[in-house]
Amino acid sequence: MKKFSIQLIALFFISFIAISCNKTTENANEDAKKEGSHPKLILTKEGVDNIRKNLGNVPIFDKTLADTKAEVDAEIELGILVPIPKDLSGGYTHERHKKNFIIIQKAGVLFQILNDEKYANYVKDMLFAYAKLYPTLPVHPQTRSYARGKLFWQCLNDSNWLVYSAQAYDCVYDWLSKEERETLENDLFIPFAKFISEGNPQFFNRVHNHSTWGNVAVGMIALVMDNDELLDNALNGLKTDNLNTGMRDNDGGFIKVEGLRLGFFGNLDEPFSPHGYYNEGPYYQRYAMYPFLIFAEALHNVKPELKIFEYKDGVLLKAVDALLNLSDADGDFFPLNDGQKGMSYYTAALVSAVDIAYKFGGENPELLSIAKKQDRVVLDDTGLAIAIGIKEGLEKPFTKKSVNLSDGKKGDEGGVGILRSDNLELVYKYASHGSSHGHYDKLSFSLHEKGNEVLQDYGLARFVNIEQKGGGNYLKENQTWAKQTIAHNTITVNEESHFEGKFEIGTKHHSDLYFYDDKNPNIQILSATEVNAYPGTEMLRTLALIKDEDFERPFTIDLFKIKSDSKKQYDLPYYYLGHIMKTNFEFETYDQLNPLGKKNGYQHLWKEVSGKPADANTVFSWKNNDLFYTLTTASNANDELILARIGANDPEYNLRKEPSFIIRRKNTQNTTFASVIESHGSYSSVSELALNAYSSITNLNVVLDTEAYTAVEITTKKNTTKIFIISNKDNSTDKNHIIKIGNKEYNWKGSYYYK
Repeated sequence: MKKFSIQLIALFFISFIAISCNKTTENANEDAKKEGSHPKLILTKEGVDNIRKNLGNVPIFDKTLADTKAEVDAEIELGILVPIPKDLSGGYTHERHKKNFIIIQKAGVLFQILNDEKYANYVKDMLFAYAKLYPTLPVHPQTRSYARGKLFWQCLNDSNWLVYSAQAYDCVYDWLSKEERETLENDLFIPFAKFISEGNPQFFNRVHNHSTWGNVAVGMIALVMDNDELLDNALNGLKTDNLNTGMRDNDGGFIKVEGLRLGFFGNLDEPFSPHGYYNEGPYYQRYAMYPFLIFAEALHNVKPELKIFEYKDGVLLKAVDALLNLSDADGDFFPLNDGQKGMSYYTAALVSAVDIAYKFGGENPELLSIAKKQDRVVLDDTGLAIAIGIKEGLEKPFTKKSVNLSDGKKGDEGGVGILRSDNLELVYKYASHGSSHGHYDKLSFSLHEKGNEVLQDYGLARFVNIEQKGGGNYLKENQTWAKQTIAHNTITVNEESHFEGKFEIGTKHHSDLYFYDDKNPNIQILSATEVNAYPGTEMLRTLALIKDEDFERPFTIDLFKIKSDSKKQYDLPYYYLGHIMKTNFEFETYDQLNPLGKKNGYQHLWKEVSGKPADANTVFSWKNNDLFYTLTTASNANDELILARIGANDPEYNLRKEPSFIIRRKNTQNTTFASVIESHGSYSSVSELALNAYSSITNLNVVLDTEAYTAVEITTKKNTTKIFIISNKDNSTDKNHIIKIGNKEYNWKGSYYYK
């Protein structure tokens, strides 16, 4: 019995050792599999092999690689610099840490493609420097942000750092030892990810471009480390955040809104319309597209079962097309809402967006023409696909046509229309507020020709990353001027901004599409209504871009119809750019300038000139970029015509000193502003000749204005007469209309008539 017991115990130990050995072998195999699976986010092993096989044979890729190598080599010569954070945007420490994350991401890519360990060593040394620094850091000393970071003054920039650094870590993951990885993850990456998520739920758990960066940062490092908990937080948000409804960020936007889905999926669901328009506007859509698309690519590679590029009917790929259409002839994004002028599809974020959309969106050859203009690609599988397509001559022109992009999660919260004809582009905004980056500018528009602004949208009041101007951040004038209604080409009533200039009111409402029609190549037209901006006042604005043989270039008809419950003051500004040529009205100048008003943006306008109409038509012409423009408007006898200039109450010169022509209509209940804007003629400084410098219009007359219809008649210098009629009550495309104006009867089908 004793002998049997000993044998049984011996057998048990042998079995235990065998099982343990098998488990050890399985774990070792799993570790080996895990360690041999990188890179896997943006670069892949198969992709790296393919890139190496094509090097020297894909010119745009080879050029980008050479430029990147030169840039990274120069930084390696400088050494590892990780200063103690102290500055706002534009300051040395801010820009140094920003440069670091950009360079180590590129160094990681160079290591994979060139197989040169000096780049891996650089990434390793930089990451270990941060692993040593990060545990010692308190929150950033600058207190401006609602969510302070550690490396940067806001968690947003900390998230930028982690999005890029995760890619660098992925590239050197297999090259590092297990012990080195454990140090980096325990001392740097996991604490970093938890700080911007659990440590800052007010930043991480919301729907906003800030949160998109935060979600993606945590998600990217989670994918590298195979950390399911962090990945779930990234995709779906924190389960518990203890945030109170009504909390605000620095721009006045709500942090917690009940009922919204959170995390990466929430930020895909809520801000994007079915057309791919992002409610914060193209400037922030451009900024958010990098994390959206780079994480989507990583999820596609690591979690293909999510089918992320098919999510919400492929909204991310639609968003790239929408964003490209939201740019002018030069590729600059239209500055809707908070938008800095000059931001364009040449930015690095759009290089990656175009490359990713091409690779995962069916290889649309039109995107190749944009990539060719950008003249660089992303150094990964997507950039290689672009480079091969360009080399093989597959590109087709990306032709921008008129487009009407819906706004809102379901596409039912207004929108943005771009009317295009020849070299003219008219941008009509009738969208939702646009989150905390929105402006109070319902039914506003801007006009562009050959990539130049003719009638401008001011954009934001900020000098991005210029330290001398408020640390490179938003200036107070963004609230007091740029967001106010009078700063835009739309109606201001009683010198009060739309929705009282209050975010909590404005964010509840949106304008509505009345009709849009681009079927006739000679008439591109969009009409929209706004009934909530001023209680008791309804507004209908119709803008049409018309090509007519009696005009040198396409012209714009602007009909702004107002119905109100009482008499009010209406101000309609046109923020023209250029030099005044001539007006047909006499005006009074002032020995001393005074602001046009005391608040709601009026305090920032100098009242330079005031006059009265001298005729039934007011004619205002100017020259800009060697082209002539004329605004002809049907006048009311009591209109006040104001020439104003931005810059009053601006002691620090934070605003641009640009002009405006304002039509003021006082003590009026229901009214219609009817105008035509022409582009005509040219001037040569070399020949010193001005050609066709005068308007083609001799008379503009509102011949009918009822609740049901509004009609304007245009008489030209060629003695031809044009009439434009809009149905104000019935926007049906199938409705037959018959009306009589004077002795003539007009019969048509649809919402408008022009002949």
